[in-house]
Amino acid sequence: QVQLVESGGGLVQAGDSLRLSCADSARTFSSYTMGWFRQAPGKEREFVAGISWRGIGVNYADSVKGRFTISRDNAKNTLYLQMNGLKPEDTAVYYCAASTRSYLARDYDYWGKGTLVTVSS
Repeated sequence: QVQLVESGGGLVQAGDSLRLSCADSARTFSSYTMGWFRQAPGKEREFVAGISWRGIGVNYADSVKGRFTISRDNAKNTLYLQMNGLKPEDTAVYYCAASTRSYLARDYDYWGKGTLVTVSS
């Protein structure tokens, strides 16, 4: 019942910004914790950011604190990731995810197909 579709990826230079979006088909979107993960070639998928169902609680990986901002618009069933000050090490496929658990947890139940972000030096 949950279908997640990411968009907004692309090729940018170090220091640039991007905004990723995730459209959620679930009618109960506002009941889910939402998050972003990423995976680079040769590396395991890693947690990037999470947000509670009301959008009050947020949780960031140390590597993106101060640079990335997660937000959601429950009226539009849409999740966002604003990425500023991008670095080459941010290059990865970014995945939108949904969870029935707390935003402090990192176990997610539903996943999108991903969108590629490439940051050149």
